[in-house]
Amino acid sequence: MSEFKLHHLVTELIEHLGSRASPEWCVENLQKDSAATSLSSYNHVTQSCIRQLARKSPDPQSFIAKYEELKAKDTDCLRPFVQLLSVISEDRKLKEYLQKNAKKATTELQNPQVSQGSIGSISGAVADSKVIENVTTKDLPRIRIRLQKEAEIALGKRTLPSSKRENQGKARHPNYHSPVMPNWNNVRPNMNLDFITDHSGPALFSAPLGPIPVCSQESMLLEDILSCLEGAEGDYIVPDPLQGPYETRMFSISESVDPSLREFTEKILPLASHYSMVMRFIQEKSQFEYGQVNHALTAAMTALMKDYMVFVAQLETAHRKGSFTLHKLWFFIQPTLHTMEILANIASTISKSGAKGGKVLSLLHERTSSYTGDPTGQELCLYLTQKACVPYMEILEKWVYKGVICDPYQEFLVEDNEVIQKEELPLDYSADYWEKRYTIRRERIPVFLERVADVILRTGKYLNVIRQCGKNVKSPQAEEIVYTIKKRQYVEAIEKAYHFASITLLQLLMQENDLMGRLRSVKHYFLLDQGDFIVQFMDSCEAELSKNIDDIVPTRLESLLELALRTSAANGDPYKDDMRTELLPYDLMFQMFKILSIETDEEKEYRLPSDKLQLLGLESFSFGYEVKWPVSLVLNRRAIACYQMIFRHLFYCKHVERLLCRVWMCNKVAKSFALRAAKTYASAFALRQRMLNCVQNLEYYMMVEVIEPNWVTFFSSINKVNNVDDVLVCHSDFLDNCLKDCMLTNPTLLRTVNKLMAVCVQFCHFIQVFALHMRRYYLDAELTSMLGPAYESYEGSNVYAEETPPPSPEHQSTMACDSDSFEQSIAKFNLQFTAVLVGLLDKISELGRENNGEKLLNVLYRLDFNTFYTEQLERLCTDRPMVENGKEGTSG
Repeated sequence: MSEFKLHHLVTELIEHLGSRASPEWCVENLQKDSAATSLSSYNHVTQSCIRQLARKSPDPQSFIAKYEELKAKDTDCLRPFVQLLSVISEDRKLKEYLQKNAKKATTELQNPQVSQGSIGSISGAVADSKVIENVTTKDLPRIRIRLQKEAEIALGKRTLPSSKRENQGKARHPNYHSPVMPNWNNVRPNMNLDFITDHSGPALFSAPLGPIPVCSQESMLLEDILSCLEGAEGDYIVPDPLQGPYETRMFSISESVDPSLREFTEKILPLASHYSMVMRFIQEKSQFEYGQVNHALTAAMTALMKDYMVFVAQLETAHRKGSFTLHKLWFFIQPTLHTMEILANIASTISKSGAKGGKVLSLLHERTSSYTGDPTGQELCLYLTQKACVPYMEILEKWVYKGVICDPYQEFLVEDNEVIQKEELPLDYSADYWEKRYTIRRERIPVFLERVADVILRTGKYLNVIRQCGKNVKSPQAEEIVYTIKKRQYVEAIEKAYHFASITLLQLLMQENDLMGRLRSVKHYFLLDQGDFIVQFMDSCEAELSKNIDDIVPTRLESLLELALRTSAANGDPYKDDMRTELLPYDLMFQMFKILSIETDEEKEYRLPSDKLQLLGLESFSFGYEVKWPVSLVLNRRAIACYQMIFRHLFYCKHVERLLCRVWMCNKVAKSFALRAAKTYASAFALRQRMLNCVQNLEYYMMVEVIEPNWVTFFSSINKVNNVDDVLVCHSDFLDNCLKDCMLTNPTLLRTVNKLMAVCVQFCHFIQVFALHMRRYYLDAELTSMLGPAYESYEGSNVYAEETPPPSPEHQSTMACDSDSFEQSIAKFNLQFTAVLVGLLDKISELGRENNGEKLLNVLYRLDFNTFYTEQLERLCTDRPMVENGKEGTSG
């Protein structure tokens, strides 16, 4: 079972039980337990569980009989279910919990009037009555037409045969069309090749045989036995009604028959029982809905039954010639009795288990393997298995040699989930195409193909993609796949087909569609690998992206992107025209936390409508990339979304860096201030430099120490792959590692980095506003610094001095107050920045203590290269136990 399906089932089970356990924890424990349990000990564990449950059962014999019945039907998941029951029986708390839930469910069933469904039906009825009251004469024609349609549909369903209604009720693939045949066995019982038992009551025999001599009785019994061997009842041997459709046929013998002859007859009659079982199986499984494998198996059995009927005719000829006795009959039927017993056992097992397709082949393969010490029985089972495998192997050949599934009865191990043609699908369908269109149905896999099931799936998928690209698919090594006891022949044929398909598709992607060129192009733009392009783009788009998302004109962004692409080094990229701009309705934090909160208690918090998020263009902007088939198999929607998340993170950090650099340019004027005045701004300059150093080191870490090494590893791995699945795995690992090491998958670190960026942005805005307020004095200082003494001795300077009088005492006091508030604000920003940064370094240090190989430790070494924050970190580590103990004492 796949991990996704296991996670889904565990989540559904937890919801039904009302538990608060984490699905991830349960799945992890289940996978550990399954890995720890070896196949050799599996049967032993099951038998011990059965013995334990039987001891605790109120009726052990009924429990064991029921288990044997289910085992004979080859019921799916029987052994795991028995082990689950054993675990429940040993856990007292779990039993009490399940009993409590069972009582609650019983109470709700006994009081349906207070259930939600009844309330809903009552309210629905009230609503219907209100609608009826509002009906006018204008609505009558429309109502009459609707009633006629509903009546026609109901009449059509009523006139359908029951088997057809059952088939239509089942969920079928849209391409599935199964003709429905009349049930002739019930409509015309005389056409039946099995016994006709229309008597209800005691068996009716002819005149008693008591006064007839024993030799004459033997001749009459021989006539009856030969009739029973052909499915017709005799005068003194009558078939009993069946206890069930798949039960063994029993016979009643007249009491007037001689006891010795009676006992001998009872030894021969199992052959007639086997005949009855086989003929019932042939007649039932020959219908369309049971699939081609059952059809082929019944055809093989029919050929054997023809030989059987010839054998019975030969016995009748010998009887007509005389001197034929029961002893001779018993001697002649020995080989046939063994053959018919095997056929009857196979028919009974398949019928009781409701097997179809691959499951039938699994049963036949296991039966063939079980007759290792019986050459005749093994040869017979091998013959049946080979004949039944023919249609299945034909489907397999079309799949592994052409990439086409021709499976009208849903028997093949690969299922095609496509409902419409690929040309009619949405553009993002390729994101789920590879994983969801073709899936393996584990219950349909024959035992002898289980080891190569994944190879079979990938082979057909590869060929299917090649065929959809307009390429001619013709395997040069196509050979007939035939079932044999030894797997070597068909396994080798499948592996050869897989090798051809994987090499062909890989060449199609790598050479004809230039996959690596596409990935390099994506790296240039999404991972900021093309430096001059991103600088030009931000220079031209920053004013537009600073607006509210509703005020941005998307076409203007597209034009500016085109301009940046044409005027930078990106102009040499052959795939630059596939770049697009996107304005997403959520910011990076919302997107990441929505992903990370899936299947958690916080998931509901991230289902807010997008109109509640007031975003700027910088927070919602991202690049898009147009990818065509078949490259979209690798650069699918999930991969593009991962690239976008990394880009948004880097892009916003780059934006913050540009804001801090702008503050640096704005502060250059203060260099010409007097020493006393410059001291006022020294703390702001120092804080700005610390912020700039922090942001630049974070960018360096993500781009040089995370993305680039992972890209080199990915590039070296991609040159060694042999199939597209390995390409997908390598690409997925590259993106996952980048997301993890860029602190995007850790909610705590992501939230802290976002706070750090927010403090930097607030600081930049504050400095810019303050600089605008003090602009006149900055201009004076700048003019003085540029002109120097010439400015003071200039003749017009007196005029300027006259026009601009010195600041008044009131203005001087206002400037002093502004200076005080400025210093206080800078000190506040300093505290905020230091607290958030120390918190980030502390979390990184904590991760490093848990894992010495954590790459994030490089951030700690870079930002605290001179142990500037070491003292604060040590103080924080010392205070943490005291805070935790205080919380425990308060809770206690």
